[in-house]
Amino acid sequence: MSQPTKPAPGGRRTIARHGRLRSPHPVSQLVKLLAVGLAVVLASGVGVAAYAAIDLSSTFSANAVELEGQSAAPPDLGAIEGGVNLFLAGTDACEPQYAALFGARCTGADAGDELNDVNMLIHISDNPRRVTVISFPRDLIIPTPECTKANGSVASATSASMLNATYSYGGLSCVVKTVSELTGLNIPFAAKVTWGGVIQVTNAIGGVTVCIANGIKDRYTGLNLPAGNVTISGLEALQFLRTRHGVGDGGDLGRISNQQQYMSRLAQKLVGEGVLSNPTTLYKLATTAVKNVTPSESLTNPLTLVQIALAVKSVPFDQIVFVQYPTVPDPSNPNRVIPNQYAASALLDVLAKNEKIQLTGQASQGNGVVVVTPSPTPSATSTPGSTAGSTATPTPTPTDTAVALPSSIAGQTAAEQTCSNGNVGRK
Repeated sequence: MSQPTKPAPGGRRTIARHGRLRSPHPVSQLVKLLAVGLAVVLASGVGVAAYAAIDLSSTFSANAVELEGQSAAPPDLGAIEGGVNLFLAGTDACEPQYAALFGARCTGADAGDELNDVNMLIHISDNPRRVTVISFPRDLIIPTPECTKANGSVASATSASMLNATYSYGGLSCVVKTVSELTGLNIPFAAKVTWGGVIQVTNAIGGVTVCIANGIKDRYTGLNLPAGNVTISGLEALQFLRTRHGVGDGGDLGRISNQQQYMSRLAQKLVGEGVLSNPTTLYKLATTAVKNVTPSESLTNPLTLVQIALAVKSVPFDQIVFVQYPTVPDPSNPNRVIPNQYAASALLDVLAKNEKIQLTGQASQGNGVVVVTPSPTPSATSTPGSTAGSTATPTPTPTDTAVALPSSIAGQTAAEQTCSNGNVGRK
């Protein structure tokens, strides 16, 4: 679906600006990391530990954002029938302490802009608890509703805009409102992470080991990784999450699946390698997350984070599902995508009914990853508390309650092993 692109004139392709450039398939490499790290950080309850120290609360609340148009969540997550939704946005802010790392992106005319290039909706179901993470392509063309900005001014509605430009229209609240109207879901919780935040969070956990089926070499992000299992952290982790030219067909959909591999292995590290049971590492990670995350006002209550952590702490890995929001090519622009209404409705219906998901499509629409055969394990599923190497079969065995999603929906579970389909040595 996505086609490789050529560098834009004047080298602008290296800055990865995607809301306003006309270059083919502009993808933002930015902070998918942000969602990446943050998705699992919050969903795993890492943020909870931060509140063991009361002095951190004021830091987390200082820049909290009020969400427009979303119903307030009840004080007890257990009272939410049908589940609860948390949105994570990754933005490409050029923070002074990191700007030098991103070259032209942070020195050009648009260095002061900020786009939401990572967009992830985490749905935590009612009992039995399941977690579904939906990644929305940055170049998804959809209507944008009227949004009230932080300064009180109003951004007009649009009939068709790229999703990743929404943050520049009206901030985090506008992004959440846009996705809420697209999906019909109430989203009471949200958070934003920047490039710098991703770097800090990955450093705090000591890196994540990812699988590279073919080496990756991407001159746009500067990433150069050999084939095999590689532990990445800091800037290198950000480059991995940003890369699209280095994996698959060079498009955004392939990059999303590459990021999902990272998230899956991050979840396994947090739970399976003792990160969440190591007080020192946990406190360091929690402190880092609090200092580098901008939350919605609804997330500033320590009790809320505790409840979210408790809601997901025992969810089996095969019931943590990462999917790409289903799309089709935009008839008016082959470098953009629009919603696949049929498949999206099927996905949302499964979430509303809290049915077990059976993936029938490929792990990646953009060929960003390849599925590998996991090592034999004693059980059919891998649950929190098992090691990262104790992965389960790629797809949960169908049961009477499992519902097969349309094959047009790509994704993987946290129990499945995938490896980056890099551009070096690929057959």
